Amino acid sequence: MAGGGIAGPAVALALHKAGFQATVFEGHADTGEDAGAFLTLARNGITALAQFDADDLVAGAGFPLTSMQVLTSDGETAATAPLPGYRCLRRAELCGLLQAETVRRGIPLHHGKRVEAVVESDVDVTVRFGDGSTASGELLIGADGLNSAVRSFVAPAAAPRYAGQRVFYGYTEAGTPPHEQERIVMVRGSAVAFGYAVSPGGETSWFGRVHAEENSAVDRHRLLDLLRPDATPAADIVAATSGPVLATDARDVPSVARWSTRRTLLVGDAAHAASPATGQGASMALEDAVVLAKALRDSASPFETYERARRPRVEHNIANSARMTAGATSTVPRRREPVSEDELAAQLDWDTPLAGEVRRGPCGGTSSAGTTARC
Repeated sequence: MAGGGIAGPAVALALHKAGFQATVFEGHADTGEDAGAFLTLARNGITALAQFDADDLVAGAGFPLTSMQVLTSDGETAATAPLPGYRCLRRAELCGLLQAETVRRGIPLHHGKRVEAVVESDVDVTVRFGDGSTASGELLIGADGLNSAVRSFVAPAAAPRYAGQRVFYGYTEAGTPPHEQERIVMVRGSAVAFGYAVSPGGETSWFGRVHAEENSAVDRHRLLDLLRPDATPAADIVAATSGPVLATDARDVPSVARWSTRRTLLVGDAAHAASPATGQGASMALEDAVVLAKALRDSASPFETYERARRPRVEHNIANSARMTAGATSTVPRRREPVSEDELAAQLDWDTPLAGEVRRGPCGGTSSAGTTARC
């Protein structure tokens, strides 16, 4: 398994439950990647965690979100909606929890192992890391994110594109914006798409998305200038943030022609990265973990089964997020959700075989990433 962020440990945990062995190789030296970013884990993500007995990991992490309020630029409420089963937490916290659970279940996890090359043979696949070491196994799962090195081997023509927005994330305990417990507030600002939620302890987590040229000089000061004309709490929240603010250019990977070779497969952002507008990146990766484990467990053609089940849903999310990122001027058409709620529920239910597949069990000759499957 290349990648120890969210997708990699989740896939390893799901494969472990399905009876396969896995080893996780993470490029970073610790769990601190994107430590300044927070995320919302949606109900579908928590449902996926439950399938491999990991939902309790997040039960005490972050704080719950049960509703959303939408504000206009003049501070008026445009809409409210329920958000059943959501949680707000930091990305690094979720990564750390998943990695710790991976180790607790006896799954090997190695840090400081950044992929540099992939070589397949008729009998195995070998990865060479930046420190000069190598690892071989029957299958390699590329869970190494937006800038995936494994993807460059599987689909070299696919590359991230700039999504048109610069995204800021921050936290403050000094700000006191109007709020209700367990509510996230989304602000349709005149120049910034903004959102914030206040924890039970009084910390405000916030983000701001600004249309800008790639690699622009838009910084926190410019963000404040863009927020101040609006009659919303957004400018005061940013002004009260004395700690670090993470700023990054939003990117996606709109289409990856193929997700697999004979012995290598992509999951999570390596296969289907979306811009952050829908807030579904982590939850989609957790869904991947369940469907891939079930495909390896149930199918004689697991890679094809996994891709057939997942591609319509995740590509819909990419397109929907691109439309939201572009805003009112979007030329990206709105598309109907290609996977119904009932179909998704069946795909994620651990005890329901994937559609059209006959369950084989873990001794059917397939393996997980990095090591050989054993009965």
